[in-house]
Amino acid sequence: MTPLEHKRDILRRVRRVVVKIGSQILSSSEGIEEPRLRGLVRELAGLHDQKKELVVVSSGAVAAGMTRLGRKQRPRTIPEKQALAAVGQIKLMALYERHFAKFDKSVAQLLLTHADLANRQRYINAKHTFQMLLKSAIVPIVNENDTVAVEEMKFGDNDHLSALVATLLGADLLVILSDVEGVYDRDPRVFPDAHLIPLIADVKTLKANLVGASQSALGTGGIATKIAAGEEAAVAGIPTIITSGLNGRVLGRVFDIQDPVGTLILPDQNRLTHRKHWIAYNLKPAGDIVVDAGAHEALVQKGRSLLPSGLKEVRGSFGVGECVRCLDLSGREFARGLVNYSAQELNQIRGLHTSKIEKALGYKAYDEIIHRDDLVVL
Repeated sequence: MTPLEHKRDILRRVRRVVVKIGSQILSSSEGIEEPRLRGLVRELAGLHDQKKELVVVSSGAVAAGMTRLGRKQRPRTIPEKQALAAVGQIKLMALYERHFAKFDKSVAQLLLTHADLANRQRYINAKHTFQMLLKSAIVPIVNENDTVAVEEMKFGDNDHLSALVATLLGADLLVILSDVEGVYDRDPRVFPDAHLIPLIADVKTLKANLVGASQSALGTGGIATKIAAGEEAAVAGIPTIITSGLNGRVLGRVFDIQDPVGTLILPDQNRLTHRKHWIAYNLKPAGDIVVDAGAHEALVQKGRSLLPSGLKEVRGSFGVGECVRCLDLSGREFARGLVNYSAQELNQIRGLHTSKIEKALGYKAYDEIIHRDDLVVL
């Protein structure tokens, strides 16, 4: 199938859409680009009138705060960033509320930290909130809660956040508006002969081979993070379109079945279960475990659980039930999972047969270090 044929097939089924708008789109050195925001809101309202359920993940709070306080450079410390986000978020939401109101649309603000989606109960609570808002025909405007987030609570960038929100809601489409036309084989700002890639069927392979990643002065993301977000969505069975938000009528083009705009990333046919996606992408690993070649083969090729006999090394300090990275002997991460024993306990039982766990610890909770139901091969 051609890119347009894939797009037509996807758009026929699209009802729930997550649209990520980057700070490069909404902000400049002069502050918020209100005419551009107004144009995007007009298009979003039009889609809402077509009975689309919309969620907007919007950056721009820190940039708005920078201008309001007369700052010319991005903050370098967490307190500076938090203060600027607190100032700028008010302005950003006021603009969204004012412009959506012109179309008789109501908006809601949701500020999230990584901890909100890493904690299973808070994750479910957030899902219920989103669902109620959408059921009430309200447009949620989502941003990272920069006013309280510290490094261990951060998503890293709003591209990642948009993919997590899309997965949380079981969205039919993720649209990422960037400052480039889509994904290129090389950075088009550095290489004039770079070619746009209209269709990505296997995002994991492309991500591994892609040369270069662009970076904006006003945003923490780049094209590499957008591809990573597309991968996260793909393994959840959600297609992604990456395109430039600097063009007029961009969302009209995205939803035009005759327009091959941007780059379309197809969903993975072997999608992860909701729980395994949560383990792989919502949780931040608390440590690493290194396994031998036999255990690596058992996990990757045979779909087995991880047993103590295959454990070679434990890195970090973590407790029972926490997420850890699984590394092969070369140090490459190949899986993530939830451990049944703490780091201290694993150091006592590594290399042992399961029959010897109780003797080493004085008790045995599980035969497996990580059960296959709690393991995600990446």
